[in-house]
Amino acid sequence: MSSATTPKVGVLVLNWNGRQLLEDFAPSWVAHTPDYAELVIIDNGSTDESLSFLQSAYPEVKVLAFEENYGFAEGYNRAIAALDYPYVVLLNSDAALSEGWLDEALELLETEPELGAVQPKIRALRAPEAFEYAGAAGGYIDALGYPFCRGRLLDTVEVDRGQYDEPSELLWASGACLIVRRSVYLELGGLDTRFFAHQEEIDLCWRMVSRGWRIRLAPSGVVYHLGGGSLSAESPRKVFLNFRNNLLMLYKNLPTPRLYLVLLLRLMLDALAALVYLLQGRGRHAVAVLRAWRRFLILRPHYELPRGNNMRARRTDLPLPLKPYSLLLHYYLLGHRRYSQLP
Repeated sequence: MSSATTPKVGVLVLNWNGRQLLEDFAPSWVAHTPDYAELVIIDNGSTDESLSFLQSAYPEVKVLAFEENYGFAEGYNRAIAALDYPYVVLLNSDAALSEGWLDEALELLETEPELGAVQPKIRALRAPEAFEYAGAAGGYIDALGYPFCRGRLLDTVEVDRGQYDEPSELLWASGACLIVRRSVYLELGGLDTRFFAHQEEIDLCWRMVSRGWRIRLAPSGVVYHLGGGSLSAESPRKVFLNFRNNLLMLYKNLPTPRLYLVLLLRLMLDALAALVYLLQGRGRHAVAVLRAWRRFLILRPHYELPRGNNMRARRTDLPLPLKPYSLLLHYYLLGHRRYSQLP
């Protein structure tokens, strides 16, 4: 692909007190950012030595420094509004790039104007032949609002044998490496800043698809993700954010009357999840689920306007983008552990 005087793509990495991650992953970003793109480190008010490290080790890399930590969502919103690239990549600070990872994605965006976003395959850095939890080969949502991926159902992750390399439409592309048309991102208002972190890219993609934009997988590109670079999977804070943000996403995007049926079922299932945590001796995780519901109910009045805007902008001629089955039913009762086993 030919180079251009002005970069077409901004590869944006959000950093917060991630000096060690910068040391580990910046060599990959610098080596594999193609000549038609530009690497930009967005610093979210770091108080460690992140900025001094970048200045000494990579003085040629563009840095956009904020004075405070805006979180994942607002940090990217501010950066994308300030930086003028036709396409932007939201790349996690614990993700490693590979040769040619961006080529197919950019070609798709340039040749298919109805595409709003694209995702490469995301594999695990610690097990490079396997898909990675955070995105695998692209994502969907089941009938009750639970996100899952081609190549990853709940905690079961598949080895990538090319089984999901065929052209495919997605409901959501992973925030570990989300390649998005900047004009669409701004049109949708970007990521929901109240989410702070976790599932905000799924909410963005749901809004995108509901308005008629499409999302695709670019299977020839591969990004390797470490996972847990900001919050460990065992963190009660992560449990809180995932449960709360998932409920907010449903409230924002799911049409009435289905919304209230789903919330009722989720109340029962989430209470069961809290009980399971408690029986496992993880009391803080159980409390995190209950806190998530409490915070959701507090925030719900503030989401009346966003919900109304989403319902008015939704293309009613398009089917609801959720899968018409329960992931939990297929996984726990039917023993389906691979995406290819689902209807």
